[in-house]
Amino acid sequence: MKFFIDTANLAQIKEAQDLGVLDGVTTNPSLMAKEGISGEKNVLAHYRAICEIVNGDVSAEVISTDFEGMVREGEALAALDEKIVVKIPMVKDGVKALKYFSDKGIKTNCTLIFSAGQALLAAKAGATYVSPFIGRLDDISTDGLGLIDSIRVIFDNYGFDTEILAASVRHPMHIIECAQIGADVMTGPLSAIEALLKHPLTDIGLAKFLADHAKSNS
Repeated sequence: MKFFIDTANLAQIKEAQDLGVLDGVTTNPSLMAKEGISGEKNVLAHYRAICEIVNGDVSAEVISTDFEGMVREGEALAALDEKIVVKIPMVKDGVKALKYFSDKGIKTNCTLIFSAGQALLAAKAGATYVSPFIGRLDDISTDGLGLIDSIRVIFDNYGFDTEILAASVRHPMHIIECAQIGADVMTGPLSAIEALLKHPLTDIGLAKFLADHAKSNS
């Protein structure tokens, strides 16, 4: 399973990269705004800065919702760096844009997926990734992990190359459960990734080892 971090914060991206487990980054206009990044030139420069830190794919989202606008923005984003994956919303013109970019050899991430049917359409249009938002589904008492499972079955049935990118991951158990189901990628906050490190028995065991070592050297 690939680990992506969902943020525009350069310090957190670098921390995840230094941890040695980072495979890529996802971000969006809301995350850019959270970091105080606004204006086209600043946003594009920030994407370049992210690409300088990571070795893997960096999802960069278009703002337009019409086909021509998505193509124009997507081509400009893809020209920034070969790591850029153009993030396209799941709308009718978005599916057309996925096909356009696929035919051009430009990687895409279809975002805001909330049903297996949407994922199927995106895969047929040639999306590199589909991003089902499991946390947001959980928020409305819907089974987000069940959606991942359904998409996995469909993609395996027909041999789609599109990767399932579990998005809106909120906590470490989301990561573990997505890995068990067979999601190809997960994207979430640094806190969820770092939480995988923690277990009370590890802390107790380490404290005992250190205490015993101190006794043997006293």
